[in-house]
Amino acid sequence: MTGTQPRPDAPPAGPSAHRHEKYERLVAACREIPAVPTAVVHPCDATSLGGAIDAAKQGFITPILVGPAARIRAAAAEAGLDVAGCEIVDAPHSHAAAAAAVELVRQGRAQLLMKGSLHSDELLHAVAKREAGLRTERRISHVFIMDVPTYPKPLFITDAAVNIAPTLEEKRDIIQNAIDLARALGIGQPKVAVLSAVETINPKIPSTVEAGALCKMADRGQISGGLLDGPLALDNAISPDAVRIKGIVSPVAGQADILVVPDLEAGNMLAKNLTFLANADAAGIVLGARVPIVLTSRADSVMTRMASCAVAALYAHRQGLGQPVKG
Repeated sequence: MTGTQPRPDAPPAGPSAHRHEKYERLVAACREIPAVPTAVVHPCDATSLGGAIDAAKQGFITPILVGPAARIRAAAAEAGLDVAGCEIVDAPHSHAAAAAAVELVRQGRAQLLMKGSLHSDELLHAVAKREAGLRTERRISHVFIMDVPTYPKPLFITDAAVNIAPTLEEKRDIIQNAIDLARALGIGQPKVAVLSAVETINPKIPSTVEAGALCKMADRGQISGGLLDGPLALDNAISPDAVRIKGIVSPVAGQADILVVPDLEAGNMLAKNLTFLANADAAGIVLGARVPIVLTSRADSVMTRMASCAVAALYAHRQGLGQPVKG
């Protein structure tokens, strides 16, 4: 990494820190970089179109609206949004819009993808096509960047949205994607807790065995850039008091940056638990393709949408993404 990169996890914040405080630092950092050209896929409703326009007004992205031009303009008129300054790439329907947006990235015209009013599966299917898509050697995975008021720094959770029951090899990629994101956001050596139900290896609990294997893979250089420990139960990963009481000696336990969940069900429940019971916000992006993908939800708050765009824009800018695809 080059240049000065504000660390999103500093200064420390305690339980009394105001909500969005960590996201606001990410948003502030994003204002220091040029707007990132972004293909917004099928933004045919007020929510998805408004999110793109808001991010453009903040200077995060330069949106290229991809979808049925007449429907996009109608949605803008109904919502009172001005799209006169936005490039519109006409595509007849959502599948065609996903393909056209992917092609914009392949041409080097867009450095980000942003989901509009289409199903996530439609967009990811276009991204994952072997010949005409945006695949890399990495497994595609999702990372939540949680702003939890009672935790002193951003908390990354992966994978809670894309990979249902990842294999050991797929978890290696999931972890590496999350580490690369954290480093791009200024965390020099992110602390990675591989979660299970207990902190000891138990052959009857397969996730504990996989956690041990992943840590050894990190020791052998198969995962790089982060500091791994596992298996760790959730309390051991984030609570210094729990670590002290249980006598766990670990540079990760009690202060994790990244939580790696055993499967999608566990991750989804953890993220929603924090959102609805701990007043947390859950920005999120998909990594592992040639460019990051912002998968917004209709239920996302304005701040969550802005944080998702900011994270994706910072990652794309600092990784130098968006070069044309040869062949």
